[in-house]
Amino acid sequence: MRPMIQRPRGTRDFGPAEMAKRSQVERAMRDACHRFGFGEVVTPTFETAELFTLRSGPGIVDEMYVFKDKGDREMALRPEITASVMRFFVNDLSTQPRPLKLYYVGNCFRYENPQSGRYREFFQIGAELIGSKNPETDAEVIALAVNILRSAGLEDFVVRIGHIGILKSMVKDEIKDEKVAADVLRLLDKEDFDAMGDLFDARALPRNLFDKIAAYADVKGDITVLNNLDQTEATEHIKEVFDVLKIYGIEDCQVDLGIVRGLDYYSGMVFEIDAPKLGAEKQVLGGGSYTLSELFGGEPVFSTGFAIGIDRMMLAIEAEKPVEVPPALDAYVVPAKDDMRKYAFGMVARLRSQGLKADVDLMRRNISKNLKYASSVGARFAVIVGKEEMAKRSVMLRDMKSGEQTLVLADEVGSEIAKRIG
Repeated sequence: MRPMIQRPRGTRDFGPAEMAKRSQVERAMRDACHRFGFGEVVTPTFETAELFTLRSGPGIVDEMYVFKDKGDREMALRPEITASVMRFFVNDLSTQPRPLKLYYVGNCFRYENPQSGRYREFFQIGAELIGSKNPETDAEVIALAVNILRSAGLEDFVVRIGHIGILKSMVKDEIKDEKVAADVLRLLDKEDFDAMGDLFDARALPRNLFDKIAAYADVKGDITVLNNLDQTEATEHIKEVFDVLKIYGIEDCQVDLGIVRGLDYYSGMVFEIDAPKLGAEKQVLGGGSYTLSELFGGEPVFSTGFAIGIDRMMLAIEAEKPVEVPPALDAYVVPAKDDMRKYAFGMVARLRSQGLKADVDLMRRNISKNLKYASSVGARFAVIVGKEEMAKRSVMLRDMKSGEQTLVLADEVGSEIAKRIG
C-alpha cells in the first residue's frame, strides 16, 4: 500500500461544518462592505514577483513562494492583496469616479513558521478607498472595519489609531542615512526598543533622539492625550478622524502613536484592531493611509485601506462564543420501502425547488438507519414517504428535535417546513 500523501505544512483542510461557520462569517463581512458602498474585486492568485518587492522591498522574497514560469519570468503566489488591487487600479480603473471603494476576499501565501492563527496559506478580507487624503476618508475606512467586525459577531475588540507622519518625520529629519532610518522604523514597527537602542549605540546616534522617539511611541490613551503634545497637522488630522467616528457612533477608539507599520508607502493615519481574548497574538486587522500607485507606474493618488486576517478572526469570534449556523439540512426524505424510492426522489426535487435544503436516501437504508443518519447530519426534519400515507396524498413529517410526527399533505409539506423553521 502506498503511503498517504499529506497536505503541505502550514495549510489546512476545511470540512463542511467548519466551512459553514466560515461562510456565515464571510457573508456577514461582505454584507458590511456592501452597506458602505464598497464593490468586490478579484485579482490573480499569482503575480510577477516584482509587484511585491516594489511594495515591500527585496527582503520579502524570503517570505514568498517564488517560482519561474515556462517563459522564465519570476512569479510569486501573492503574500497579500493590496498591491494587486493597486496594480489593477493603475492598469484599468484609474479613470473611474473618485472615491473608488473596493473590497476583496482571498487566500494569500507566506513561507513562515506556522503557529496558532498564522499559516503559510491564509485568508484575508480587505478594503481600499482610493481618491483622497482627508479625515473623512480615513474615518470612513475605520468605520467600515469596525462594522465588519461587529457584523461578523466579534464583540470585544480595541481600535488603536495613530499617525505615522509624526515619528516618520522625526526619524527622517534627524537620521540622514536612509537605510538606518528605515531600520529604525522597522524596529519601531516591531516594538523592539532593545534592538533599536543597540542600533543607536552602534551608529553613534544621539541618545536624546532615542528618548524622544520612545516617548512619542509611548503616547497611548483617549483623544485627550494629544493635548499634551505640540499641535501639528498630524495631531489635528487624528482629532478630526475621531470627530467623524463619533458622529458614526464609534466612540471607544484609542490613540496609539506607537503604530508605525514600517513600510515606506504609509504616509498618514495608521490603525490596528486587537481582539484581547487572543492573548499575545491579538491583532486581527492592520491598515492606514498610503500612496502606492506611482510605484506601479500610475499617477500619485492617496488611498486608505486595511486587511483583516479571517483565520485569526474566526479564532477571536469562537473565543467569545461558538458560531451558530443553521442546520445543514431542512429536510431529509426517507422512503419507507423500496417501492417508495421514486416518490422520495420526486419529493426531494419538489422541496429543493421551493428553496429548502433537502437530501434523500441514496444508500438504500431501512427507516431506522435513515432516521439515525438524518440525526447525525443535523437535518431539522425527516419526511417519511410511505405507501399508506401516499394513498392519502400525504407524508409523515418528523421533527428531529422533539421526535413528534405529523401527517401533512404532500403538496403542503414544503410550506409547512418553511413555516416551522421561520
